[in-house]
Amino acid sequence: MKVARRALVPPFEVMEVLDRVSRLRAEGRDVVSLCAGEPSQGAPTDVHRLAEAQHRDRRPLTYTPALGLPELREAIAGHYRRWYGLDVATAEVGVTTGASGAFVAVFLAAFDPGDRVAVVRPGYPAYRNLLASLGLSVVELPVGPDTGFQPTVEHLARAHAEAPLHGLVLASPANPTGSMVTRDELAALVSWCAEHDVRLVSDEIYHGITYPPGGDRGTCAWEFDRRTVVVSSFSKYWGMTGWRLGWALLPDDLRGPVDSFVGNAALCPPTTAQHPAIGAFTDASYDECDARVATFAETRALLLDRVPALGWGPIAPADGAFYLYAGIAGRLGPHADATAWCRALLEDGGVALVPGSDFDGVDGTTFVRLSFAAGTAAVAEALDRIAAWTPAD
Repeated sequence: MKVARRALVPPFEVMEVLDRVSRLRAEGRDVVSLCAGEPSQGAPTDVHRLAEAQHRDRRPLTYTPALGLPELREAIAGHYRRWYGLDVATAEVGVTTGASGAFVAVFLAAFDPGDRVAVVRPGYPAYRNLLASLGLSVVELPVGPDTGFQPTVEHLARAHAEAPLHGLVLASPANPTGSMVTRDELAALVSWCAEHDVRLVSDEIYHGITYPPGGDRGTCAWEFDRRTVVVSSFSKYWGMTGWRLGWALLPDDLRGPVDSFVGNAALCPPTTAQHPAIGAFTDASYDECDARVATFAETRALLLDRVPALGWGPIAPADGAFYLYAGIAGRLGPHADATAWCRALLEDGGVALVPGSDFDGVDGTTFVRLSFAAGTAAVAEALDRIAAWTPAD
């Protein structure tokens, strides 16, 4: 029987590594997993409190509006007033089944098959894979240390000169590099996109996880142009990965199409997660999450202090998020590339990292991504194991 070509996208390497970690642990192996971008602390206390009350009261979990509970959308709008000083209307917020659900709905609503959409390389592979599966032409913008692992107006102009661009997916902080654009850089990118009729989709799911803590949380693209799409999530700052809730700030022209698509594809986001998620926006929840970010910062400092001794480099800036993207070309030893190196490290050294080829199919073969979301103790143990496993020069 036929299998559609759109389904033949590469697997997400992180998920395959997680599966292998699970099987090794089931065999009794002690594995330190630094492969997933998943905060170990879980949802804030006030979210759990509302979830427990929902279960205790046996509240009927009926369908909600396609773009989410009005109360939750209003709470998200309030979040933008609190963090960015932005006046966002409830109707401009669309709650989705994870940020992933937002990307699918927005890509379908904003672009036609064959449209050229730019993404950076190295970058989150799901952008590339989802766009390709929807019949879009993915334009990769190679970025590196010279531009802080972020795209510039010059990158866009060169790609646009080859053939017109229709979209740009921008992440700041970014996965896997943790790199960020400055406020002025974001303003320039937004302005260029507006001038050339290019739809900007701004992935802001790591906002709030920035270094040093308490400084710049990240700049929202809606501070410059509300024709952009902003995508965010409860998964990272709030640690609610398995709750599968995200959202998008939707321009006027996309709101109806996204609403219609979500209503057909999913009916609504998970009701059982939406009611408790309102608790993410209490003062106590912000305090709790900010304290976690301070812990991430301590772990990041440990990591940056110890990595030079491993002989890794170059190293991406890790301005935000909880990833270290680093070159290991000089430490591959007998291994052909980072994929083989990571496989051997997991099997023989008991540490799970992700090879850079998942994020960069051209230059990522000698890079790895390490997630320090698991905490200081896990990272310290992993670094000890990597140092003991890595052959001496």
